[in-house]
Formats: sequence, C-alpha cells, structure tokens
Amino acid sequence: MFFGVEDLKTDEIFLKLTKTCEEQPEKRWLPAYYLDICLVDGTTIGNCDLRIGHNDKTYIGGNIGYEIDEPYRGHHYAAKACKLLFQQAKKHGLDYLIITCDPANVASYKTCEYAGGIFIETANIPEDNEMYAEGKRKVKIYRFDI
Repeated sequence: MFFGVEDLKTDEIFLKLTKTCEEQPEKRWLPAYYLDICLVDGTTIGNCDLRIGHNDKTYIGGNIGYEIDEPYRGHHYAAKACKLLFQQAKKHGLDYLIITCDPANVASYKTCEYAGGIFIETANIPEDNEMYAEGKRKVKIYRFDI
C-alpha cells in the first residue's frame, strides 16, 4: 500500500511522485517510491527514492537514494529531501531508516551528517549484491531514527 506525497514540501522544495514499485521478493527488493526533487517554481533539480522496510539489501543499499543535478548542488537539497522522505516513512510505521554512500563521496556522507544520521560502520558489499557487480566494494552506513 502506498500513501500520497502531496504533503512532502517545504518553502524551498517539494517531492513529485514519478512512480512506485511493488515488492519483488525474488530479488529481495522492497516496495519503493521514486520521486523528483523540485524547487517551488516546479524546476526539477534531482531525484530521490524511498524503499519501505528493512532487509539485508537495505542495510547495504539504504532505504533512501538521492541525486542532485550539478547546477543545484551545495544548497543541502538532498538532505532536505531526505527529511521529507522521513515523513513518508513514518506513514508506513518505520521508526528508523538507513542511508548508505560510497566512502569516497564526501558530498554524500556530508549530506547524511547534515540530515542527522548516526554513522554505524563502513561495510564490505557482499558479492551477491548488485552494487558489487557495478564495481563498488564498500559503503558508509548511517542510521536515522525518525
């Protein structure tokens, strides 16, 4: 079951739903929302996603993913979008989320810190994870109590 996202907005940004995906147990994928991050004037400046629930895949891949287009970086838009996604996660009864990032991606782990994440560990990516096939080997893992 998915909930509306009309309330996911601030005086700077809003999140616009682009699609949802049902759970795919055979791949260990959880239900997910996919959204554009938009300025209040409607300009799309990036995207984000929220995976609902917890399993071994979300511990390594995170519950939230985000990307801000180059011209709009440096304004904490990703962290602000994460905080809006925390509201959506609460609708599903979640009390914490995991966000992970490449240890070399300074901007991403600064986003996690700015959004209030607690660093858990730097973990090895298991060989059976899609991220491993993409050449990634480690992730920094942050927990967010919401």
